[in-house]
Amino acid sequence: MTRTSYHHGALRDTLLAASLRLIETEGIGAVSLRRVAREAGVSTGAPYHHFADRSALLAALSTQGFELLGSEVAAARDAAETPLQALTALAEAYVRFSREHPGHFRLMFRPELSQPDKHPEAEAAGDAAFGVLSDCIADCVAAGLLPADKADIIAVAWWGLAHGLASLWLDGQLDKRSVQLGTVAPTLVDDIMRTFATLITPGA
Repeated sequence: MTRTSYHHGALRDTLLAASLRLIETEGIGAVSLRRVAREAGVSTGAPYHHFADRSALLAALSTQGFELLGSEVAAARDAAETPLQALTALAEAYVRFSREHPGHFRLMFRPELSQPDKHPEAEAAGDAAFGVLSDCIADCVAAGLLPADKADIIAVAWWGLAHGLASLWLDGQLDKRSVQLGTVAPTLVDDIMRTFATLITPGA
């Protein structure tokens, strides 16, 4: 492969993009600094200008993924008309993110990449993304739609449900079930999240 020269700032983005392609096509195990350099068309020493080791490279990619996720769920929340609609829209955006960014999604939740003592940026980005959900829950509590004493539990349950649906859809399992139910996966996700919202709403 022909070696390519990059501006210093562009090289980091190029290496991250090459890593993402490897994850999506061959899996996380295919990623090494040497392999990424070859995919990017740079010298084997070039990645070390930005990443101390493979773990640092993957953590940077995880951070990037959480930042993208946080941006997308925040946009979904802001576009909704009511707090409960915002919760459903946030879940839909979460599931959609897994389909549109499978490489990021498969990487982001690996616990070794978000250790605060090793990769604080990844942990902070993950917390910020989760904070969008926490804010949605707080809005529902303020509107009298959810009980304040259950806010934290509901946030984790909502995240768990959305993450489970995202994983099932990404792996092709949700498509199978949606066909059996005579619908399509996006509609099934919407119906499930709306049903969950009804179940946790006092007086529903």
